[in-house]
Amino acid sequence: MLEIREVSNKKQLKLFAKYPIQLYKGCPYYVPSLRSDEMNTFNPKKNFNIKNNPVKGFLCYKDGELVGRIAGLVSKEENSRSEEKFVRFSRFECVDDEEVFKALLGAVEKFGKENGAKIIHGPWGFNDTDREGMLTYGFNERSTYATNYYYPYFHKRMEELGFTGESKWVERRFVVPDKPYERINELAERLKRKLKLKDLTDEMSVKDIARYYGDKWFDTLNEAYGELDGYVPIAGNAKTNVLKQFATIINPRYLSVLVDENDDVAAFGVVLPSICQPLIKHKGKLFPTGFISVLRCIKKPRELEMALIGIKKEYKNSGVNAVVISKIMNNVVKDKIENLESNPMLETNFDILQQWKFAEYEVVKKRQTYRKDIGSLIG
Repeated sequence: MLEIREVSNKKQLKLFAKYPIQLYKGCPYYVPSLRSDEMNTFNPKKNFNIKNNPVKGFLCYKDGELVGRIAGLVSKEENSRSEEKFVRFSRFECVDDEEVFKALLGAVEKFGKENGAKIIHGPWGFNDTDREGMLTYGFNERSTYATNYYYPYFHKRMEELGFTGESKWVERRFVVPDKPYERINELAERLKRKLKLKDLTDEMSVKDIARYYGDKWFDTLNEAYGELDGYVPIAGNAKTNVLKQFATIINPRYLSVLVDENDDVAAFGVVLPSICQPLIKHKGKLFPTGFISVLRCIKKPRELEMALIGIKKEYKNSGVNAVVISKIMNNVVKDKIENLESNPMLETNFDILQQWKFAEYEVVKKRQTYRKDIGSLIG
């Protein structure tokens, strides 16, 4: 017997937050989310992405046993920018059972229909810095800190239920060169002088950059990513969440924030130390001892994850990305980083894909979102 329960109290929230640990127990490729982030999923005081947006979480039980979870979100910003009306599904994990898939996705369909949605799609995050896309290739590769792992049965079940592919991403593993890219360095120095750019990380702490240039950084981020699939601009108090998330794990050696002569953020690049190993070891919990391992990984990383690179539109074809890449890659080489992997890059984001065409890499993972008209799962 199947039963769907809406998450409505702290006990259910804890079950919701911990369920992926149960599902992927013993899987070497799964990397837990921070437990605190999962606990704050439905708290508008902590997760500003859900403020003023309808959101619900659901747990699925079969014969009394917890067998899955899912969250649904109706993004008013997304729906205001599109003629189509969507409900997003997120935080979707469950056992390999067709009835369970139907019940969980059906719960989100019903929730979406009640809020005027015509299409269900996902897995999307609550904004573009959240985890997005379902794994379709690379099941024997460990996830990054910023991505979800999925067993192979997930995407097969989605197709069997009549969902069709939507946005697609690739993830690359880069070969770290023995020495810096001399041609890129020479180009970077010329452009820096020509465009009158300075790198804030040369003279400011990450904390001060966030404090004094946070709004300008978000202006450039929203401008650079605004036209991409499913992008929801980050505004208001949501900025605070994102800055806290990034500032927690940023090492300034792998950060570049360029400002022009008008003191506007012309471009930026963020590459994050991988904290996957301590998250796996401590099952996503920072306290009481997990934070020590995380701090070690941040201070002296052996692995890095490419997070974001953004360029203000007026500098789009100027080559300014070379300045960002030069600074970060010089330190990657100097620090003898052992593994450099990208987070998901949209197949339609040709600007990002082309920025790394000079580097040697292999595609290690692929993922995508799925969509379907509302009605077939709930009748």
